[in-house]
Amino acid sequence: MKDRSLQDGFEEDHIPNEGIRVILADSQAIYRVGIRKVFALEDDIRVVAQAETLSNLYSALQRFPADVVILEGNLIAGVVDAIPELIRRAPQAKIIVQVTESNEATTVELYRRGVRGVVPRAISPDLLVKCVRKISAGETWIDNQSVSWVIEAYRAQAAAIMSPRNKPHLSPKEVQIISCITRGMRNKEIAYHVGTTEQVIKNYLRKIYDKLGVSDRLELALYCMHHQLLKDYPQEQQLP
Repeated sequence: MKDRSLQDGFEEDHIPNEGIRVILADSQAIYRVGIRKVFALEDDIRVVAQAETLSNLYSALQRFPADVVILEGNLIAGVVDAIPELIRRAPQAKIIVQVTESNEATTVELYRRGVRGVVPRAISPDLLVKCVRKISAGETWIDNQSVSWVIEAYRAQAAAIMSPRNKPHLSPKEVQIISCITRGMRNKEIAYHVGTTEQVIKNYLRKIYDKLGVSDRLELALYCMHHQLLKDYPQEQQLP
């Protein structure tokens, strides 16, 4: 089957819209070709588009509904919000990240952000096919080593939340924002109450997460609940 290179940087595969729809996102064309040939042998897996950059992948997701995205890990290196943004743009697509080398911190963070599978680039063709089928069916693909890493990470997180910590130094503005978060307010609402912009609120939240050792709003709320954080600060610093 013949591909047509599009001006926006990804390739559209002209094939029937049947079976498991896959988008390949990889910087190496030869690798994309190899994976596509592997899937071409399967009756239930169809490559609907290919992308060589993260921005091309965003464009492909807008034009082609996909069940699974196979993503080269290097394409999202250094892009903190890449996975959440992909999920926001295509919530129905399940993401598999291929990594050159596995390590605990990266693997745990990828699963935490919503990736459904982390596999080595040297994965065998039959295992990759099996992985795509399992993940398309709603399962998570995770090896024994990664299971241990994820379990230990959550145990450490739970212990950190439950154990006493030194009182963090928070500015009055940070206390106000935390108070808003515990009330379930969105960034836009917080910005209105505090008298600033959404971007400023996002910047404050990053600093707050770093100070408290949490990674998102849920962990922040749990931390506040377990440590009764706001009781340590004057009421006048909190949301009126």
